[in-house]
Amino acid sequence: MSGELPRRPAPANVGDPIGSSVSAAPAVQVDDLVARFGTQTILDGVSCRVQPGEVFVVVGGSGCGKTTLLRHMIGLLKPTQGRVIVDGVDITDIDEDGLRKVQQKLGVTFQSGALFGSLTLGQNVALPLEEYTDLPRDTIDLLVRIKLDMVSLGGFEDFMISELSGGMKKRAALARAMALDPSILFFDEPSAGLDPITSAELDELIVQINKSLGTTMVVVSHELPSVFTIADRVIMLDGQSHKIIAEGDPGELRDHSADPIVHAFFNREVAKPTAESPADGI
Repeated sequence: MSGELPRRPAPANVGDPIGSSVSAAPAVQVDDLVARFGTQTILDGVSCRVQPGEVFVVVGGSGCGKTTLLRHMIGLLKPTQGRVIVDGVDITDIDEDGLRKVQQKLGVTFQSGALFGSLTLGQNVALPLEEYTDLPRDTIDLLVRIKLDMVSLGGFEDFMISELSGGMKKRAALARAMALDPSILFFDEPSAGLDPITSAELDELIVQINKSLGTTMVVVSHELPSVFTIADRVIMLDGQSHKIIAEGDPGELRDHSADPIVHAFFNREVAKPTAESPADGI
């Protein structure tokens, strides 16, 4: 048996130019996105499509704009130019009420987890249900238990966040992100700070949820073992050009990309300098 990491089979509609008789609209569509902060350009003409039901992973070196792209997709940042369409709604110039309605369909887990330390685990998961629904207390409590069971945290409702391990906090954040049954889940570096075994367990959970619920997932990650395990498709951002320089199956990019930067990234190698990318260029 070779040491090659397994590849996930892509959903039927991903990468299929024909697909079903009725083509599904993208879950997320980014068109010619330009993101600037002052005089600094982070993203320059980035376009991509996230298909319904796929696990779409954004990779690239540190500072290349991965999290910036995610924040535009969920409406936390407005593009300098271009547009972002989420679940069929252009959120580029939408008002606050309209954006709030779109965001109710989204679940987000940030790198830090963003859990409230003054609340119990159950109270953290209940927050979206309390804010966005008029469900009675007993129904909210039942949904909290269901969501925690889905991430193997059943019975921990009354634990404080400080009493949870790093891996448990990641799963707790996922349970809260799923509280409103979102059609799209966004992850910002889900495996950051985890040991390899805990990271692998989280990867397995992400794949399991994607397969069982069909939830579309957008993941920002630099952890290659996770990328090879969970991704149906990846895009790679480049910090120098501020553009997408690769897109496709991560295994194919690892084994067959002719771009030295892309090949080096997916094979964990130091990229050889070229005339276009001098060794001391940053």
